[in-house]
Amino acid sequence: MSSERGIVATGLYVPRQRLSGDEIQAAWGTSAPVDQAAVPTADEDTLTMSVAAGRKALANADLDAAAVSHLAVATTTPPLEEEEFAPRIGAALGTSSELTTETATQSTAAGAEALLSGADADGTALVIVADAPDGDPAEAGQRLGAGAAAFVFDEGGDAKVIDSAQRSRDAPGIRFREGGSHSVTGLDITTYERQMIRELVSAAVEGLSIDHEAVDAVSLYQPTGGLPHRIARSLPYGGGAVGSGIVVDDIGDAGAATTAIGLLAALAASEPGSLTVVGFFGSGASAVALAFESPAELDVDLDAALAGGEQISYAEALRERGTIGSAEVAGGGAHVSLPSWQRTLPQRYRLEAGRCPECGAVAFPPEGACPDCHERVTFETESLARTGEIVAVTVIGQGGAPPEFVELQRRDGPFAVAIVEVETTGERDGTARFPVQLTDCDPEDVSVGDEVAGRFRRIYSVEGVTRYGLKFVPEQR
Repeated sequence: MSSERGIVATGLYVPRQRLSGDEIQAAWGTSAPVDQAAVPTADEDTLTMSVAAGRKALANADLDAAAVSHLAVATTTPPLEEEEFAPRIGAALGTSSELTTETATQSTAAGAEALLSGADADGTALVIVADAPDGDPAEAGQRLGAGAAAFVFDEGGDAKVIDSAQRSRDAPGIRFREGGSHSVTGLDITTYERQMIRELVSAAVEGLSIDHEAVDAVSLYQPTGGLPHRIARSLPYGGGAVGSGIVVDDIGDAGAATTAIGLLAALAASEPGSLTVVGFFGSGASAVALAFESPAELDVDLDAALAGGEQISYAEALRERGTIGSAEVAGGGAHVSLPSWQRTLPQRYRLEAGRCPECGAVAFPPEGACPDCHERVTFETESLARTGEIVAVTVIGQGGAPPEFVELQRRDGPFAVAIVEVETTGERDGTARFPVQLTDCDPEDVSVGDEVAGRFRRIYSVEGVTRYGLKFVPEQR
């Protein structure tokens, strides 16, 4: 890897909903394994979280998505088992069609593979580690959370990967899922599991060719808050260094993403000129350690992402995760054929509008005749802002939505639909109005005149395919 190549910016996304340890303890009568866990809403998954974190990282790097030449993504819970994950993220962000992609999955150590891919790539690379594992609420599900971390690698980045090491053992899997399932089975953190994790992660870290006395901050595999300290017992790192990268009590066990988000915390806490170490674990019994030069400055909005959120009840968490009840789509009142949906992805993902070359009017969607001069023209591409104002709004109650939205309403309740007005982003003035679904809000609390911002989310699933697009949320959220 290039000695001049490193992390230039990062991004972080954590679902706003939090399930407290008190709720878990009250539900099961046992001590909670984490202080709180982040719970994705019904329209969130690893794809939407990846897009959110990636967009923040690009904004922090002051980069257009088209500048990214390589995209590496890691997760254990892709939305579909046999669909390439990274290209859809690239499409939502607006990357170039010549982008190279790499997807690492099936292991909570996948984040290390993605980070090394970004460090070794040519040109600007975007690395995203996102996860939202699921499991039996009475077992592993008590601690599981969700989140996404993104890293932009490029020449001139001062957070460089200076070494990596891996250690593996032929042993039964510590954390595993049945074939075709995202549900974590196991992970009781028994004495055997603790010993296996401790020995392998510490061995990988010890295998790094670095001055361990110069390590200032550490992020170690953390399905629980106590395990990193157990791992560090055989390492020359103090409790402060180990604690700087522990985030599991803020977001829950987010699978592959927890250690990566911990790396963000560790990099932000480290002193310039020191070293930061991260230790991943997964793939049955395998550990990967990476050592970074600590950056002079790294803008990571950790406090807002980790400490923020909306507390929900245990029953609400089960409903949001789809644990209580399910619904099969019958019919399709809002059905749009897959070819038609694919054809309009630039509008649904990125709000690409059209500018009439005859009269200069803005058309959204950019098809058919010009809305002003009514001429049949070839529209010039014009981008719309992702922020706007509500000009009309209504609430869709239970039973009032097309069949495609039954599952969303079962899990998330009634939702609001609005007409929003947004401006163009180019030098020429213009506005467009269009209908949107509102999310992340009480539908009764929004009104005409409210400022809203676009978020990439699940729209609905039909025929086994999930449709994605922009929804809008009140800007203060």
